[in-house]
Amino acid sequence: MSEPLFGAGSPRESSRIAELLRQETVGGILLLVATVLALIAANLSPTYAELRDTIVGPASLHLDLTVGAWASDGLLALFFFLVGVELKREFVAGDLSDPRRAALPIVAAVGGMIAPAAIYFLVNRGGAEHGWAVPTATDIAFALAVLAVIGTHLPTGLRTFLLTLAVVDDLLAIAIIAFVYSDGIDLRLLGLAALPLLAFAALVRRGIHAWWLLLPLAMITWALVHASGVHATVAGVLLGLSLPVREPTGATERIEHALRPLSAGFAVPVFAFFAAGIPLTGLSDDLASPITLGVAVGLVAGKTIGVFGTTWFAATFSHAQLDEGLSWLDVFGVAVLGGVGFTVALLIGELAFDGGSPQATLGVLIGSAASAILAALILSSRNRYYRRLED
Repeated sequence: MSEPLFGAGSPRESSRIAELLRQETVGGILLLVATVLALIAANLSPTYAELRDTIVGPASLHLDLTVGAWASDGLLALFFFLVGVELKREFVAGDLSDPRRAALPIVAAVGGMIAPAAIYFLVNRGGAEHGWAVPTATDIAFALAVLAVIGTHLPTGLRTFLLTLAVVDDLLAIAIIAFVYSDGIDLRLLGLAALPLLAFAALVRRGIHAWWLLLPLAMITWALVHASGVHATVAGVLLGLSLPVREPTGATERIEHALRPLSAGFAVPVFAFFAAGIPLTGLSDDLASPITLGVAVGLVAGKTIGVFGTTWFAATFSHAQLDEGLSWLDVFGVAVLGGVGFTVALLIGELAFDGGSPQATLGVLIGSAASAILAALILSSRNRYYRRLED
């Protein structure tokens, strides 16, 4: 019997801090705090930029990365590992395993990618069209955090719709990162990455969960995927997809339960801290930039039009139906909430603009904040309506 990766009865597992970090609202608050600190640090001290751009790691292994790149390529791989687990669970045993229930959220996710990209492209014709993918992503953690705060009486089907929509949205974002923003792919190194990945999957499936075996295999997989030219966060997704989600021992749940606080409490906030820090000097020029406008309008209007429009079209002209108890105003509120891009949008912005663009980052911050506020107003009204029905 091997030593478990993370024991269910360990002190960390039972600690109050870890339990708090598993709550969606706490993760959203930490993201906000990290963003505010990043903006303050970027505008008050040159040390912020110096730290973010400091190169750390061996060049011989293609790991001579800046601290900011370590946050986006390394720490964020943990976030995408959990995304991979969630994707597999949804496709194997969740809502995405039932085509009838999954149809509308899948269509909504596709529409929610196409419309923002089209709006961005139209605004930036003849300019920075390569940033078209920035407003296509929905931040599942942030969106669910907003819904958790205001949705105490909303139908459970609404959260299910949002979760399924966001999971498919994450899958599309992963595909964009893998196929659009991965350059000069070395198939030999990518093939070598399959060896530790398969070994990782085999150990977990055989019930071997020793951290000193699994962690080195995961790190080797990540390093080889990174060196191959594919963005390293894809390694996190592949490792997450390799975990079994139907095994009777519940090992996957224990691993996920243990890693989620590390992702929400450290990895994602640190990434946000280094990704969201933009100088606010020349703000008026940045606000008028087509990049800023394309990203912000793409998130707010594009996501709303894409998600709501395709959902309505599919429900009207096909056999797909909304869950019983949901209204179209509920779906409209969730469509607006889909414009909260943040984590993945910031990552795609770094990839699209080769290290990031202040205008793209500003567009993500404005668009995400506006979407969250508008969605909160709409869904709060719906929450009061459903509370009156219960009374």
